[in-house]
Amino acid sequence: MKTDYDIIIVGGGPGGLTAGLYGARAEMKTLLLERFMPGGQIANTEEVEDYPGFEHITGSELATRMINHAKKFGLEIVSEEVERVSARGELRIVQTTERELTASAVIVATGGKPNLLNIPGEREYSGKGVSYCAICDGAFFKGQVIAVVGGGDAAVEEGMFLTKFGSKVILIHRRDQLRAQKVIQTRAFANPKMEFVWDTAVEEIVGDAKVKSLRLKNVRTGAKSSIDIGAIFVFVGFVPNSDVVKEEIKKDAAGYIITDDKMQTSFPGIYAIGDVRAQLVRQITNAVGDGTTAAMAAHKYIEQLHDHSAK
Repeated sequence: MKTDYDIIIVGGGPGGLTAGLYGARAEMKTLLLERFMPGGQIANTEEVEDYPGFEHITGSELATRMINHAKKFGLEIVSEEVERVSARGELRIVQTTERELTASAVIVATGGKPNLLNIPGEREYSGKGVSYCAICDGAFFKGQVIAVVGGGDAAVEEGMFLTKFGSKVILIHRRDQLRAQKVIQTRAFANPKMEFVWDTAVEEIVGDAKVKSLRLKNVRTGAKSSIDIGAIFVFVGFVPNSDVVKEEIKKDAAGYIITDDKMQTSFPGIYAIGDVRAQLVRQITNAVGDGTTAAMAAHKYIEQLHDHSAK
């Protein structure tokens, strides 16, 4: 069975890069496809403190090190958008916007996209004070009051990062306590520029040429209010980019791909790693571990295919 590649990896975040490193190091002909710059979400992260061996490193530097490390072992990285992953007999097919590629195994590392609040003004003012990336846009709002929506790790961490620019950061959460890790909460509560609005949902984003204010509603009492702001950053989770796989594979209710302990999906020869698959937590270390497992499992899967073909 002749293929263009042994392994094709779709997505260039930490998981995809790790899978690429291990695939290439195992002397598999390995291609990584990424529609943007490789590195994934960490490339836009200001500080990384929880990756073993680095007490402090910028996300962009960690991403660069991962890219260079994988390339050292022969990983081929191409900037190309993938439209679908499918199968044709023992071939695994990756269709990009430019061509069709074949492989013996495909590792899906497509991550996800931010959830929207789906409220009036959100789409209208996107890029005009509505943002989903603090490191990308925070510097545009120096000296202004900045709102952050959410209560998880991302919301709290990005909120603290935004205190570098804003005169004040107001974190709005529809519950009465945060869901972020306790160590992160402690830092946030100790930050004098952080304020918290509990049991509250944002109902509308108001502005003219750009964002000016938010209309709020207390979810317990129903009381309505408004606050003047210069920007709103939304961190309320994200939707997994799992629709790229066109074969019938098992997913959970939220659309995350379900895998076995080898990172294989319910369709043989197609693997899923990182934020696109169902798992308890979503950290760089998870993605890296997933990538290692998937690459080694794909290697064994391909060896078995070759052994079967030789008989």
